[in-house]
Amino acid sequence: MLGLKLPTDPRWADLAGKSLEEILTDHAYCEQKAATTCISLIQSYPDKKELVDELAPIVTEEWGHFRLVLKELDKRNLNLGKQRKDEYVNALLSFMKKDGNRDRKLVERLLVCALIEARSCERFRVLSLNIEEEELREFYHKFMIAEAAHYRLFIDLAKTYEDPEWVKVRWNEYLTFEAELMESLEVRGDRVH
Repeated sequence: MLGLKLPTDPRWADLAGKSLEEILTDHAYCEQKAATTCISLIQSYPDKKELVDELAPIVTEEWGHFRLVLKELDKRNLNLGKQRKDEYVNALLSFMKKDGNRDRKLVERLLVCALIEARSCERFRVLSLNIEEEELREFYHKFMIAEAAHYRLFIDLAKTYEDPEWVKVRWNEYLTFEAELMESLEVRGDRVH
C-alpha cells in the first residue's frame, strides 16, 4: 500500500528497542513537527478550503500524539531529550522542485509530507511487530494506523491540486529518491527516520 521501495533494515528495530529514551524523544519531535507543518500549510494556503478543512483536525491529532509520547516518556521516568537535526527530512526537502506555480509548490510539499508519513507508518509497523515489550507494540500499532491515514490524506490532497497522472509520476520519483536516501543513511536506533 505504501509503495516504499526499500524496507527498513531489520537491525533498526533492535537498535530502537535498546535506545528507548532516544527513539521516544525523536518520535515526540516528529509528532510536534508534523503538527507545525500542517499549521504552516494552512497559513500558506488559507484559500484552499479542502486543505484547510482536512488539515485542521490533523494539527490537533498530531499535537495529541506529541502529548501521548511525552506521557510514555514520563511513565518510564525518561526525559525528553534535545531535538536533533533530521537528515532524512532535510534530504527530502532538498529534492523538492522549487520552481513552478503556487499549486505545484503546494503539491511538492504535500508529497514530502506523504513520504514522511509513509516511512513513519512503516517504521511504526516494524516496532509494533518486533519491539520486546507488549505495551509498546500496541502503542506503536496505533501510531502505524494513524500514519497510514495521514499518508493517504496527503496523496489525495496532492491529486486535488494537480493532475493525478503528474502526481503519480512525481510520487514515483520521490519513492526512488527515498530508497536511495535510506540506503545512504546510517542505521541508527535513536531516530524514527
